[in-house]
Order: sequence, then C-alpha cells, then structure tokens
Amino acid sequence: MQNLKILNKKEISRILSKIKEQFDIDILTFEYGMLQNKEGKLFLISKDINKVNLDKLRINELGLYFANINKEVRLTIEGSQLIGKFAKKNIYEVNEEDAYSWMSGNDLICKEEFNGFVIIKNKDNYLGTGKFKDNRILNYTPKERWIKRKDYSEV
Repeated sequence: MQNLKILNKKEISRILSKIKEQFDIDILTFEYGMLQNKEGKLFLISKDINKVNLDKLRINELGLYFANINKEVRLTIEGSQLIGKFAKKNIYEVNEEDAYSWMSGNDLICKEEFNGFVIIKNKDNYLGTGKFKDNRILNYTPKERWIKRKDYSEV
C-alpha cells in the first residue's frame, strides 16, 4: 500500500479540528479511519482496516473520497453531504437556478461574506464546496461530475 497512509488518531484529530474551525461543527465521535494519498486526498474507511495486511497490495484509492487537504480542507461532494447537516457556518444556500448552475460547473456570484471554503446547499441537498474569493464562490467540481442541460428549444 505504497500510495496510501493510514492516519493515526492525532493526525485525524488535526484534520477534524480544521473542519470544526471552518464549518463550526461539534464532532463528538468519529467512527471512521482515514487514509491519505500523496496528493493530499483523504479517504474514509472502516477502522478495521488495520486488521488487513495491505503491504503487498498496489492500491491507489480505498474507501470514500471525502476531502482534499493542503493548507485547508476542501470537502468533496460526498464530504459536504456527510458534514453539511452538522455545519453551523460557511454554508451558502442557493435557489434551484443557482444549484443547476453550480452542478454545471459554474462559479457562483455571492453577495454574502465568507471565509475560505463554503458548503453549497439547496434545500436539503448538499452540492459540494467552493472557495470564496472576491464575491465569488469558485467551483472545484471535476468536469466529469458536471451535469449537462439538454436544449429543448430545437424539439
């Protein structure tokens, strides 16, 4: 398992502290193990991963891709869905039109003030996270996950 590192409790605690600071979340218990690859991608996995001998396996990814960590923690779409319902700050609620625009890969113009990464929410749906900068929320959603609008004007 050359490409993945199993994070210890102290490393996980440091990451959870960053998430708590960014989104004002009270995480009392964390029931998952975490793996990190060389690019800073974080994966959630069962804590029982320690019971499996992974030394001779060539694995690039294992578990649920949850976030990317460099100086800040950037949650994936799935990460925002897991964390969003507990977040008390840095949540931007969008209408249907803006939600569709976001899911199509566009940045959002934002009149509110935020700090760092923001969770995008439409009703009860968490759509991912973006970086707030200069009255915009920058969209980091990979192109292969964008939705495409069908043009019905020709029908």
